[in-house]
Amino acid sequence: MSPVEITRGDGPIVLAMPHTGVWLPADVLAHLNEFGRTLADTDWRIEHLYDGLLPGATMVRATFHRYLIDANRDPSGQSLYPGQNTTGLTPLTDFEGAPIWSTPPTEIEIERRLEQYHAPYHVALSAELERVRNHHGVAILYDCHSIRSRIPFLFDGVLPDFNIGTNNGVACAPDIAAAVEEVCELAPSYTCVRDGRFKGGWTTRRYGRPSEGIHAIQMELSQAAYLAEERPPWIYDTAKSDRLRAHLSEILARLAALAPTLGDAS
Repeated sequence: MSPVEITRGDGPIVLAMPHTGVWLPADVLAHLNEFGRTLADTDWRIEHLYDGLLPGATMVRATFHRYLIDANRDPSGQSLYPGQNTTGLTPLTDFEGAPIWSTPPTEIEIERRLEQYHAPYHVALSAELERVRNHHGVAILYDCHSIRSRIPFLFDGVLPDFNIGTNNGVACAPDIAAAVEEVCELAPSYTCVRDGRFKGGWTTRRYGRPSEGIHAIQMELSQAAYLAEERPPWIYDTAKSDRLRAHLSEILARLAALAPTLGDAS
């Protein structure tokens, strides 16, 4: 199986999806324990949630599961959030802090996974961003994520519905962050935060270079906002999702409309 799927569009927006894949090689799956084999930390149904929201958007999606190798982590293994609970390049625990391996991968195996899965995903994403920037003078990378609304190991209380990550304003122009935040704040009965618990993963931090015409922003959605229940079988709730999709569509449309002004400025 190819480690990455690309849907190429002619617009200025690139949607990245590093955590929707559920494929694992048979030998890797065999080394996961009972908790690991549930694949609970998947960004469940995100590819369906964003499907068709913005004509012309490019989509780059990892097909492999994050337990194999996490495409949104620094390949050096450096933590995104030093001093806080998180999961790493090849997670050893799930989001609840429970071990997921009966036989953890060796350093040699991790290096092989970096070469065969992590690197091809980022080669593809880099190429699409460059293609889009060459065509439009600017590219906006919108990194698509979701997570359960209650995970005490990672954060206290209930997560807001919209979690906007800009690496504390470094990864994108202020107009981009403001536009996304405005849509989220005005969405009735939803909650939002910018650069809270989730400030943007390695994707946002690596590619967000506004001075070079590439802007990056991460959206971490609460799965309570679009799933029937935040547990297996992770059923996609059409009524919830349709309501959420209207706001996500507005976000992407606003970003696409901003792109020409950003190109002029870069």
